[in-house]
Amino acid sequence: MKKEKVRERIIRVASDLFYKQGYNSTGINQIIAEADIAIGSLYNHFSSKNDLLQAYLIKEELDWFEGFENSTSKISDPREKLLTLIDYRKKLQQTSKFAGCHFIKIVSEIGESNSSVSGFAKQHKEKQKNLIKTLVTEYGVQGQLTDVNLTAENIFLLIEGAVVTSTINKQNDSFDQVKKIVQGLLS
Repeated sequence: MKKEKVRERIIRVASDLFYKQGYNSTGINQIIAEADIAIGSLYNHFSSKNDLLQAYLIKEELDWFEGFENSTSKISDPREKLLTLIDYRKKLQQTSKFAGCHFIKIVSEIGESNSSVSGFAKQHKEKQKNLIKTLVTEYGVQGQLTDVNLTAENIFLLIEGAVVTSTINKQNDSFDQVKKIVQGLLS
């Protein structure tokens, strides 16, 4: 049990640093110092910094979907879940002080030089899009929508645009605008 605790702490510290200052600007020695561990402890759990990066991405994905689940656990209506997704993304931006999406940030920093990272980020965005598509499909089954795929794609793009816009402007107005547009799409 103790080993897992150390591993979790390493991932937490590395995740914070990768997100706040960037993967390339974060050194192994800084992670070791801030996690308050011996160098051997790090290498007992991770064979390389890249290995740690993979653990970071997995953690962020699990946290993202778990957070969404928690924020919608009491909601059964698919339309309300979609609107809550917008609120959820708005809240993520607020709590990160508009630092942006973990996955967009890592891809913009690392680019295509690491195909497992860019592949993971693409898959993560696909999972988000599929989540939206599932909710739009459930809503559409009620006879409200003609083109489920197009509606899901539009909602996904609107939300992603709101994330980028709020990261640049350091404010959340874009989510309120997106919510109004989505309400229109789903009326």
